[in-house]
Amino acid sequence: MKRIFIVTGEPSGDKLASKVILKLKEINPNIKYSCVGGENLEKLGVKSIFNLKEITYIGFTSILFNIFKIKKKINFTIKEIIKFNPDILFTVDSPEFTLRVAEKVKKMNPSIKTIHYVAPQVWIWRENRVKKFKKFLDHVLLLFDFEKKYFDKENIKNTFVGHPLLEKENQKVDLSNLLTTKQKIISIFPGSRESEIKVLMPILIDFVKLMNKNFNNFSFIFHATSENKNHINNYLHKLHIDNIQVISDENIKNKTLINSIFAVAKSGTISLEICNFKIPSIIIYKINFINYFIMKLLVKVKYANIINIINKKEIIPELLQGECNPNEIYKSVVYFLNNPKAMQDQVKICSKTLNGIKSESSSSLEASKTLNNYLSL
Repeated sequence: MKRIFIVTGEPSGDKLASKVILKLKEINPNIKYSCVGGENLEKLGVKSIFNLKEITYIGFTSILFNIFKIKKKINFTIKEIIKFNPDILFTVDSPEFTLRVAEKVKKMNPSIKTIHYVAPQVWIWRENRVKKFKKFLDHVLLLFDFEKKYFDKENIKNTFVGHPLLEKENQKVDLSNLLTTKQKIISIFPGSRESEIKVLMPILIDFVKLMNKNFNNFSFIFHATSENKNHINNYLHKLHIDNIQVISDENIKNKTLINSIFAVAKSGTISLEICNFKIPSIIIYKINFINYFIMKLLVKVKYANIINIINKKEIIPELLQGECNPNEIYKSVVYFLNNPKAMQDQVKICSKTLNGIKSESSSSLEASKTLNNYLSL
């Protein structure tokens, strides 16, 4: 029986990996798995060697302060991979963790094929990293077609598979059995990491209070992972705000998002899902000053959101750092709610942009085919 070890570094990577493994199980059921993963891989019966929350750090300073913990987890992960002796090491996103593992594993056992999913964003910063990847990666699965040139340049095998989060069907779903309110839904995504939630939840709660002060026809749904649902509820349970709900079930989350009138989301891959469901939105993000200063020195693009980066202009408003505050979020949301044409224009441009970066077939299927091909070598 062939073996695959999956290494993710945060909930979004766990979600991406699970979509690929689900397809791979359909193609080839005779594979044994182990992983560093979360709830989505666990639902497929792939057990994680430790809780994913133990390595989901954010920002340069957070990584620095936790460097010994991270190093310990890297070494433990490597030890477990070598013990498992997989045919393929399948690393997904979170390069600061996953690629460090892949590099060391490849040195210890060169016969293990290393396939990485979600190429590090070398088009944003540190393009010279690609030369290093050549030494320990056998194949890179790309989410965006424009990334190919960076890896072709160094003769690294790569495949454009598209983004699996763009595969959902955009259909309206009856939520009468899920939500008792008849109010219009605003979906809120405060992030998947505990460190993000600590920063953004107080800001988002104050935003909701501002909305409730001036409107009475909105319901606010906070989208959470099962790991951080309780953490979010801790911020809310003393407030007694009756038009806020927290949901973590993926099916309910998707149905809720489809039926939302607007979304406020932490910058990240969730923005693509929101755009794919044709929901207008704004992006928020805030980190400590030191992290932001370092990031500004290193990053070579003007925008944080991939839609804005591709279009080279702000299609989706980005409220970052100082602008990420309750008043600015409130003003931006109200502007769109009062301007249906602005919402329609944003959705139209986003849909057109997504059509340009989708793969012709299923992204998850293409990625699973690549994995299966390596098992046949």
